[in-house]
Amino acid sequence: MICLTFPRACVILYPMSEYCKIVAYPLRYSSFDFKDELHPSALLDLAQEAATASADELGFGYADLKPNNFGFIIVNTYCELRRPVVLGETVTMETWPLPPRHVFFERDYRARVGEEEVAAIASRWCLVDLSTFSMLRPEALGAAHENCPYRAQRTAEPPSWKIPRITSGKEVYTMRVGVSHCDHYLHANNARYADFFFDCFTMVELRERRVRSFQLTYSKQAKPGSVLSLWREDREYGAVCEVRCEGELLTQFLVRFA
Repeated sequence: MICLTFPRACVILYPMSEYCKIVAYPLRYSSFDFKDELHPSALLDLAQEAATASADELGFGYADLKPNNFGFIIVNTYCELRRPVVLGETVTMETWPLPPRHVFFERDYRARVGEEEVAAIASRWCLVDLSTFSMLRPEALGAAHENCPYRAQRTAEPPSWKIPRITSGKEVYTMRVGVSHCDHYLHANNARYADFFFDCFTMVELRERRVRSFQLTYSKQAKPGSVLSLWREDREYGAVCEVRCEGELLTQFLVRFA
């Protein structure tokens, strides 16, 4: 998934033996919410942007994959928030690819303000043939896979990648997927789902409760014009939410509050 480019203040590279892409991002006013805290979707945007820059320089970026009609599709995202990023701060993203597991490509991130780690993110992706949406193994990347300086270090790991289904929740609202939600793969961009899901909560709820972690599981794509229903079920630790389209599950969300 690709998003619009953020302004870049600096780009630093570790030696390839301990590869890490490091990019500092000045933040926009529009990236902050009613509490002057960074939107979760904006944090995921920064992660996307850092991942894109890393993949480009490692030889398996969007331009490298497009001639073969290949693409990376996100499957899971898990984010732990140490503390909110507040208006006026600059975030530095660090990211690297982990060794692939069968058809899963994993990538981790750290978000820092100065020397302080403010968030840790883990993600899983699949490489697909966009003509058939069949999943491809790492060998399909050729030399880019063979020469990739994968790094096994993890920043965060969810208790489980599987999110439980809602059993007795309620529908909170419905929406239509618009052009502004979509990327060049012609479906709603993965970072936009954070907005969809956090809109299941009121301002009062989000003002009184701090988000400790959240995770998303993407099962099916939401195409432009699709009418989505957003469901929520409260749990002791937070809530589980779902995006459904004509009764079919598309995406799941789990949030834990401090």
